[in-house]
Amino acid sequence: MIPATTSPAVTERLAAFLGAPADRLEDEFIRLAGTVWGKEGAGDAVEHTPTLVALLDTVDERRRGYLAVLLGLLAESEHPATDGPVTAAVRAGLDRYLELLRGSGANTPLTVALVYLLSHFPESRERILSVARREELALDHHDLSRLERALRRLDPGAPDLGRCWPSPAAWRLNDDERDFDRTWIEALTAEQLTVNWDNDTRTVLAYAGMRAYWAVRHGVPEETAHPMAPAPEATTAPGTDPGAFARHGAALRCPVCRGGLSFGGGSVRCTACPAVHPLAGGLLDLSAGTTHSAAGPEDTTADLLQKLAAMPSMGVYYESVLRPAFLRIAGMNWGNAVSQEDEDAYIVRHTRPVDGPCLDLAAGAGRWTAVLADAVGDERLIAQDMALPMLNTLRRRLPRVPAVVASALTLPYDDAVFGAVNCWNALQAFPEQADVAIAEIGRVLKPGGTFTLMTFRWADDPVDRYFQESHHFPSRPAGMLLFEREEIGKWLADAGLTVREESGPGSFVFITAVKEA
Repeated sequence: MIPATTSPAVTERLAAFLGAPADRLEDEFIRLAGTVWGKEGAGDAVEHTPTLVALLDTVDERRRGYLAVLLGLLAESEHPATDGPVTAAVRAGLDRYLELLRGSGANTPLTVALVYLLSHFPESRERILSVARREELALDHHDLSRLERALRRLDPGAPDLGRCWPSPAAWRLNDDERDFDRTWIEALTAEQLTVNWDNDTRTVLAYAGMRAYWAVRHGVPEETAHPMAPAPEATTAPGTDPGAFARHGAALRCPVCRGGLSFGGGSVRCTACPAVHPLAGGLLDLSAGTTHSAAGPEDTTADLLQKLAAMPSMGVYYESVLRPAFLRIAGMNWGNAVSQEDEDAYIVRHTRPVDGPCLDLAAGAGRWTAVLADAVGDERLIAQDMALPMLNTLRRRLPRVPAVVASALTLPYDDAVFGAVNCWNALQAFPEQADVAIAEIGRVLKPGGTFTLMTFRWADDPVDRYFQESHHFPSRPAGMLLFEREEIGKWLADAGLTVREESGPGSFVFITAVKEA
């Protein structure tokens, strides 16, 4: 029964949601959410909330899950405040939420949805956790650690920042890593502490909410991780024969003046200007004139990702834990529709280099550099990234592949020199300048050369898109930025690249483009 005091628009949407058959339920929920939580109903949320809470007593379990997600979204609309009128209206149903959680069962969609909803009430932390920790719920340790973190208040005297995504339970720190964290956290101002804490909380809520929303639609997803390889020792990566770089000397250019390079000894000299570029540990540093972070001095959020990259274990940890979690939120890969094997096969199948070297751009720790090396051969390959620790991991894995430290926005290569370029799961790392990177790729590709790309677009569902946008990664304090497919198509066309294949489930974008003559 819908109360007579409910507005006509909400009454209509609620009736459609309550009466929807299974194959229409998701669509009707999206319409309902747009009316009571989206722009349409943002000003009347306090009025609508008691009706939504009351309906928990009358609907079936699947609809309860949807309503729990919607109530969580309403409470989150006032973040970082937890005492606003909308949150207070949602919190009024706390007793009912806890009662439902007690009887929701182990690892059910309703349990996951209620955990997300309850994550918004730190004032009731102990009451909530006393129920969530009940043995019969058998709450997933990742879910429980996210709940505990979301309900925690910032302690300025002992702040615990970062290391909370995809869940605090995912991180296993040694003493050196804990000391590392303390060092950078102690350097933050009070304002930076608060901003980082609030962004961390928002990110935890976003992951929990997106997982809950998937669960009520498709069933509880597994939080898969790839097998954890041993962390590399904190030593310098093995060197590369300077001849490996000299082999590509015709392609390489000085980042200062675009002149040619002369190879000899432990450095590389420009033949046209006085610039000297370091060559050590198999890494050629051509990053002159660029910075390792897009963050300006005015930013009040520490660039944690860059700091984490300084830890020797990050390359391995990224591939094992962080990247699979990122694919779940950016690619909507909760059902594991895209596997590592799928990605490998796409690269091998679509990389068709013409003459010349091949570039793995934003190569990271070398996961797909290894795939390319198998496909085209070490001797044809150059790996490039801006993160030294990641490239050190790559160098241990692929000691024969020359690695270049340089920006994707000013590629240190001559025009039309590469037979193929691969940029995998990286374009979203510099979203505001993705057009510049694609233009550079078009410049360095030979006619007929292939460009293989994997990145992500915004989800079609506005609720999923909200959760994507709400991920405040340390290197993206303003929130995550993905793409519209039309944007990418325009940038490729402007760079002289023609799309030959496009695919991708969820919000994945797989593209193969060819440089036209």
